[in-house]
Amino acid sequence: MKVKNVVLLVIFFSSLAFACSKDKNITEPNVEDSTKVEGYTLVWNDEFDINGKPDDSKWGYDIGGHGWGNNELQYYTSDSVNVRVNNGKLEIEAQYYENAAIKYTSARLVTREKGDWLYGKVDVKAKIPSGLGTWPAIWMLPTDWVYGGWPASGEIDIMEHVGYDQNRIHGSVHTQSYNHSIGTQKSSQIVIPTASTDFHVYTIEWDSTKIDFFVDNQKYFSFANENNTSAEWPFDKRFHLILNVAFGGNWGAMQGIDNSCLPAKMEVDYVRVYTKD
Repeated sequence: MKVKNVVLLVIFFSSLAFACSKDKNITEPNVEDSTKVEGYTLVWNDEFDINGKPDDSKWGYDIGGHGWGNNELQYYTSDSVNVRVNNGKLEIEAQYYENAAIKYTSARLVTREKGDWLYGKVDVKAKIPSGLGTWPAIWMLPTDWVYGGWPASGEIDIMEHVGYDQNRIHGSVHTQSYNHSIGTQKSSQIVIPTASTDFHVYTIEWDSTKIDFFVDNQKYFSFANENNTSAEWPFDKRFHLILNVAFGGNWGAMQGIDNSCLPAKMEVDYVRVYTKD
């Protein structure tokens, strides 16, 4: 009886071991990659996984403090006090120095000549700063300026926010025919109650017929190609991405500024660019 029991136990555990061994060879169900989007192929991304300076193979900087066409107050630097990767997030931080010759500093990152695209889908997951005078933006400019200087070659504003109008997100385009300087800008807005406390995904989907604007997959604006001239649609050339936090300026300071809100930072969890299949 004891021998029989031992034999049965050996058979049982042998069967169990064989089953476990087989399981190792069974194809596990695919866990969907968060970078995969149906109908699109990922062509460029930064997940900000390494602390320190942003990846210089992907990002460059616009440096200077000449107002940037909008009478902005900040001087853009590439210094770590203004831009860094920390705990899986890109941080772009505007600073105030009361007794310094340059009182305001920040950073403006660009993918120019490191990431330039014609059409596709751009996703940026970000949490934006608050405070009177802050003016964060996620946007795109032409790389080659084929149709001439601004606004002739176009501008795509994926996300803009001004601190005096907390939680209202703006999406816009600028062209020769449609721009704010002549009162014809094409844009729309959406209210995101947690824009400065939570991360949200700011998106455009851009092809030869239109540019659609989304927040967290909710479409709130679409700009159509009227098939006229480049004055209406200069968006048939490659563009690059810009991430920045401005302070003050024609729009940012429209209702004043509050130096006490600085430092103020925009945090970016990831940037992903896709082309359509």
